[in-house]
Amino acid sequence: MNDVRIVFMGTPDFAVGILKSLLDHKFNVVGVITAPDKPKGRGRKLSQPAVKIFAVAQQLLVLQPKNLKSKDFIEKLSELNANLQIVVAFRMLPKVVWQLPSFGTFNLHASLLPEYRGAAPINWAIINGETKTGVTTFFIDEKIDTGEIILQDEIDIDINDTAGDLHDKLMKIGSQLVIKTVNLIQQGNVKTIKQPIKEEKPAPKIYKETCKIDWNEPIDTIYNKIRGLSPYPTSWTIIDNQNENIEAKIYSASKILEEHQYSTGSIITTKTELKIAVKDGFILINEIQLPGKRKMNVKDLLNGYAFNAYSKMC
Repeated sequence: MNDVRIVFMGTPDFAVGILKSLLDHKFNVVGVITAPDKPKGRGRKLSQPAVKIFAVAQQLLVLQPKNLKSKDFIEKLSELNANLQIVVAFRMLPKVVWQLPSFGTFNLHASLLPEYRGAAPINWAIINGETKTGVTTFFIDEKIDTGEIILQDEIDIDINDTAGDLHDKLMKIGSQLVIKTVNLIQQGNVKTIKQPIKEEKPAPKIYKETCKIDWNEPIDTIYNKIRGLSPYPTSWTIIDNQNENIEAKIYSASKILEEHQYSTGSIITTKTELKIAVKDGFILINEIQLPGKRKMNVKDLLNGYAFNAYSKMC
């Protein structure tokens, strides 16, 4: 059996779960590479990546290179004498980095590759109405998410799952898959397969304009977008109320299949409900956030905010 010395590379909460699992299984993590601290919020205060916060608490060595090709970083990385690198939700690595360890560099990706290559596989799987997804470990090569597959594990997507729900499920099975992969590498029993050629389902980075709701789309498309962007980066819409246009974030909704005579985008309210007329039914808003306000359930919103008879979403 080969002893492994692991360098772990990752940034967000999803990667924290995987790193914690490696430590829980007593693997030797000799260093952690994560993104530099970034200014956030109105005060532009420096914010640390989730992986850094966790790694520092575990007294692990942390490096935060701005340039992955810099001589200084490569020297520091080499000095760690790692023979395996594990990448989870990080950025694209230059060849000089991923070729460094003798056992190679493998990535955990939150989809069943080759489907949903890219930065936001969890979001896009739900946005596109998929009923199954999973996780894949693969050895990194020159391109993004194209390397030979080591292992995969599949799960169902529930009709009510949000991106947050699916994130947590995939983090759990992803942690297990990473441990299985490291064990195979340690035992010298890795067998890889080339990724099959399929029609691509991309998972590109999501921008604000991607998140805007088009109320003219089919009800399932709207519903899937809302849950596929919740809790982050969150879908949004413009409320036209008394000739005032307000940008609102929609965190949670349900769908009601029902024939009606309302025009698309019409807002219908009661004391406890806020629903939007769409093709084939209504979108029932459960959680919403108005500018400068906290996220709230609709009942609380309706206690202090009035919609007129001609209000609509646009």
